[in-house]
Amino acid sequence: MSSRLKDVAARAGVSVRTVSNVVNGSAAVAEDTRLRVQAALDELGYRPNLAARSLRAGRTGLIGLAIPEVRSPYFGELAGLLVEAAERRSWTVIIDQTRGDAEAERRLLTRAGGRVVDGLVISPWALGPEELTAAARSTPVVLLGERSPEGLVDRVAVDNVLAADQATTHLLESGRRRVAALGLQPHLRNGTAEQRRAGYHRALARAGITPDPALEAEVSALHRADGAKAMAQLLDGSGRPDAVFAFSDELALGAMHMAHLRGLDVPGDIAFVGFDDVEDGRFANPALTTVAPDKEQIVERALQCLADRIYSPGNAVRPLDIVVPHRLVVRASSDAPSS
Repeated sequence: MSSRLKDVAARAGVSVRTVSNVVNGSAAVAEDTRLRVQAALDELGYRPNLAARSLRAGRTGLIGLAIPEVRSPYFGELAGLLVEAAERRSWTVIIDQTRGDAEAERRLLTRAGGRVVDGLVISPWALGPEELTAAARSTPVVLLGERSPEGLVDRVAVDNVLAADQATTHLLESGRRRVAALGLQPHLRNGTAEQRRAGYHRALARAGITPDPALEAEVSALHRADGAKAMAQLLDGSGRPDAVFAFSDELALGAMHMAHLRGLDVPGDIAFVGFDDVEDGRFANPALTTVAPDKEQIVERALQCLADRIYSPGNAVRPLDIVVPHRLVVRASSDAPSS
């Protein structure tokens, strides 16, 4: 016979309501209590009757995740973590990619509004705050990233300005003076590149260095090939940089590859810092210094916002604007140059 909620409650020493909250993710539960309940769930092999629960609640048990690129290491890692966290809430995740296209983002928001899914986590690159806010009025939506909904939609993001400032400051403190910024994307509306350039400029200003437009490289995408192409342009320019702050690890890896092809020593001739802390960077040669967002917390906070909204009558809970921690992970690619 399958276990019931009251069996789990008795084993964990909590109320049936607390067990239900843990299973559904429908209310905040103290971490030690949640872990105790989860252990009891696992030990007793409890499996909720999803079909019956969905029929009673008018929900599907499905949530959507809309990301710009499935192939992106950063978004791939984030998607994997989100699927695992959703499983603990007995949710199934439908993943789609938008390629940063406005019509694709609009289509997925419309589908969510049609109740194909109970809610949607989306990293928007193209749509403006007005459309995102309008969609969130009718269906639970949580935004990932820098697109600001002006406090009208739940959003989870890192402090890009601060992170870019710290990355650039690290390079300056290692003795570098011609620090390039690689990753500007004027064709996008998500604001990520603008925020990272603002942090880069802030660090330069504090060091008394005037930004040099020749050291600010644009890219059409965030892939390795784009990083290599932009790096070649920087090296062919009027003044070779002695360090590069790349706005993604993929860009940094491509740029480092081009530096090696040009016969430059990394980090002796040129140092690199990326952003995202993807697995490839840890195994690069040299290992890549990077800004590491707390991906686990991004996922947990996003799903908690989604749960609060899904289980709130009429989708009526106060929107949250959440900033999650990050840290600068220093590795060999940014060692100080030898005397």
